[in-house]
Amino acid sequence: MTTNQPYDIAIVGGGILGAATLYKLQSHHPDLKILLIEKEEELAAHQTGNNSGVIHSGLYYKPGSLKAKNCVQGRHELVQFAKEHNIPHDVCGKVVVATEKSEFPFMEKIFNNGIENNTEGIEKVDGEKIREIEPGCTTAIAGIWVPCTGIIDFKSVTEKMAELALAKKAESKVVLGEEVTHYEKDGELTKITTGKNRYLTKHMIFCGGLQADRLAREDGVKLDVKVIGFRGDYYELAEHAIGKVKNLIYPVPNPEFPFLGVHFTRMICGGVECGPNAVFTFKREGYGKTDFNMRDTFDALSYGGTWKMFLKHWKFGLDEQLRAFSKERFLKTLQRLIPSLKMDDIVPGRAGVRAMALGEDGEMIDDFKIEFGHNSIHVLNAPSPAATAALAIGNQVREMAEERFGLKTAIIQ
Repeated sequence: MTTNQPYDIAIVGGGILGAATLYKLQSHHPDLKILLIEKEEELAAHQTGNNSGVIHSGLYYKPGSLKAKNCVQGRHELVQFAKEHNIPHDVCGKVVVATEKSEFPFMEKIFNNGIENNTEGIEKVDGEKIREIEPGCTTAIAGIWVPCTGIIDFKSVTEKMAELALAKKAESKVVLGEEVTHYEKDGELTKITTGKNRYLTKHMIFCGGLQADRLAREDGVKLDVKVIGFRGDYYELAEHAIGKVKNLIYPVPNPEFPFLGVHFTRMICGGVECGPNAVFTFKREGYGKTDFNMRDTFDALSYGGTWKMFLKHWKFGLDEQLRAFSKERFLKTLQRLIPSLKMDDIVPGRAGVRAMALGEDGEMIDDFKIEFGHNSIHVLNAPSPAATAALAIGNQVREMAEERFGLKTAIIQ
């Protein structure tokens, strides 16, 4: 079935960035008729709904980067949004823990980044102070206290943003369970084909997450990156061990990678998660340890940047693979932060998948990246802290859309 009346804008992707873009556009332009298309049967089905649920502070990121700017701004907006709409959250704070003196230089660097990024309230603390906050961290020798970090249910945030946007315009629509299979110019419009329907739109915005590079290439955008999937496995603390963690405990991260390391996170729904690791996956949307997809595997292994990454970081990659299949190895990593943990204190949990844009040189793109098509905008790379930064990113995309699509003057509601 083809819809006869065109939409002003079609957004592809129903994660938190797609919903935030819909919310920002519809709030500023209540007369726009906007369509959001999601291939799964629910919003926030992949990265948004399968992360640690942490409201990030802005501590780590290079000053002046899109991550730094959008994380701090987005965090303030996110917490205010959660308060206004009664979304469960808790700004509980976290500790970043150093257990060896060799970690001090990078800990100092991220602390200075936090100061420059206006991450409020952060302070350097000694091991004794860390143990006051998290008594289980008996090996801590120094660290950073980050009081503005928190926890939240990002799926609830995503659903609420979509609900509020649709309430502003009856003709706007969110369709679920429809995968975009093709799109092409049809005069001044673009015809979008899904497995069930055809839609017409004047403009398109892509927030495709794990499929972002494929959607951009089909749109004729020339790219020098490819999206690679990294699975993150979690354990959970058994009920008898939950008291060993009060809130959030992070290690000083490895400076060579855009991952924050295996950490402890109190969840907003109860319980404590431990993880995630970062394992190259043979299926972009694969959550099982043995999941495999021929197209995804071929795309990754036929790309020169993947092999350059493997060669440069083979030891890290091997360690992550071994830890994924060994509870004992995972436990040893956790014991660096909480030495008292025992094997029966942790039980297998869920998994998530992260989309990382990988350059031709084998380096991961450590910032948000947005590209443009002829009549479209592509959010190409949006790893952590994109969920925290979603409202700020959505607003940035809204401003880009106003300029590139020639939208009328915004009306803020």
